[in-house]
Amino acid sequence: MKKQTSTRLEKKPPDNKPNKPSYFAKQEKVYPKRVWGRFRKLKWIAMIITLAIYYLTPFIRWDRGPYMPDQAVLIDLPNRKAYWFWIEIWPQEVYILTGLLILAAVALFFVTALFGRVWCGYFCPQTVWTDLFVWVERIVQGDRNARKKLHNSPWNWDKIKKISLTHFLWLVIAWCTAGSFVLYFNDAPELVLSFFRFDVSPTVLVFIVGLTLSTYLMAGFAREQVCTYMCPYARFQSAMFDEDTLIIGYDEERGEPRGKHKKGESWDGRGHCIDCTACVQVCPVGIDIREGLQMECIACGLCVDACNNIMDLVNLPPDLIRYDTLNHLEAKKKGGNEKFNILRLRSLYYALILLAVGLVMLYALWTRPLVELHAMHDRNPVFVKLSDGEIRNKYTIKILNKTHDHHDFIISLNDFENASLDVIGSKGVDSEHLHVKAGEVGTFKIAVKAPPQGQNSIDATLEILSHGGGLKAEQDIQFISRLGGQ
Repeated sequence: MKKQTSTRLEKKPPDNKPNKPSYFAKQEKVYPKRVWGRFRKLKWIAMIITLAIYYLTPFIRWDRGPYMPDQAVLIDLPNRKAYWFWIEIWPQEVYILTGLLILAAVALFFVTALFGRVWCGYFCPQTVWTDLFVWVERIVQGDRNARKKLHNSPWNWDKIKKISLTHFLWLVIAWCTAGSFVLYFNDAPELVLSFFRFDVSPTVLVFIVGLTLSTYLMAGFAREQVCTYMCPYARFQSAMFDEDTLIIGYDEERGEPRGKHKKGESWDGRGHCIDCTACVQVCPVGIDIREGLQMECIACGLCVDACNNIMDLVNLPPDLIRYDTLNHLEAKKKGGNEKFNILRLRSLYYALILLAVGLVMLYALWTRPLVELHAMHDRNPVFVKLSDGEIRNKYTIKILNKTHDHHDFIISLNDFENASLDVIGSKGVDSEHLHVKAGEVGTFKIAVKAPPQGQNSIDATLEILSHGGGLKAEQDIQFISRLGGQ
């Protein structure tokens, strides 16, 4: 009886419910293998140059005079201005920023139409910092197989030591990256010294901590998932591709049928691909380029280096995997040899847009005034009728001195007979001496008086002229003498 009972308890009732399908696969961690070749060298050069520009640019000095900041590249949020070497951008010149963004976008489209995703493979910040983090990981933990083995091994002192050191170095790099970003919004040498004096503002610290964590997560953990799932560029890049766009291509005509190869065996009746998967092992996004062009491919060229190294070992010609175009690959299958076509309609459109926007930007920068005048009519009240019968209107004027020197301005009223102008509300300031400091905005109150007029309003012109006559600006105003129907 006990035996029967035991048997009954071990049996489970049949489950008639069908197994639920799995719609999501677990993200497999990618362990890129070290490779060496001409494209890996180009990536190292690109990384060194871009990182040097990013980390060192805030420390470049640029003499703008005694009253202006001497940091070459600075976004001065308190004063609402941005500096880029000889270019100075004020808030009302947002069109310059808009033009720069348009230029950057069209340039990216133009380069993509010609050379594919070379931006992603060599210059994108996500790629650059991921490469740097992978390099640190490789130095501490070893190459691909060693890292995989360490990841799958049980926790012990050696694993704790290597993982801890890796993440510590990642955090150091992320901290330096965040700190360098903040330097673009502050005086770089002064902010660096404030760290040593333990006198950093809480706002700066909050930004640095936030940017440190984002860099640490994006380059240390998200990596290729940022390119695949988060970056919109991977999604709409196909709209900029055509048959003459340079891509990473696998020569199926030469490589298939693929299979393992032993030294001394004949190549007759088989392709040159020996199915070693070296191209897959070095890929930073973990794809097999032999399956064709894929959205995840960032055109870094590492698979080209890996395949060429294998081709050298088996004494075969290089470039089984190479930068190529779909037209050339298809033409080669048919025995032709289609050349790389740069001058095509799509690239011409992008080039013309770049030229047009660039010329507009140059014209805007070349012709923008060094001083601006803005006047706002006081609305409460709109006008005042004085005891002598004259009508008085008040205005608030703002003078933008975009030069790097202090200036005194003379303000006058044109195209308005029998009218007078006075500066009010400021001691020691009159219409002959409106003092505005370098790179600042001067705000003044003025009153315009005139005899009663026959119409409701009169158009007039305010004019400012610097002492010496070098700077001049005008602003149209309306003088209200009566309300409609009065």
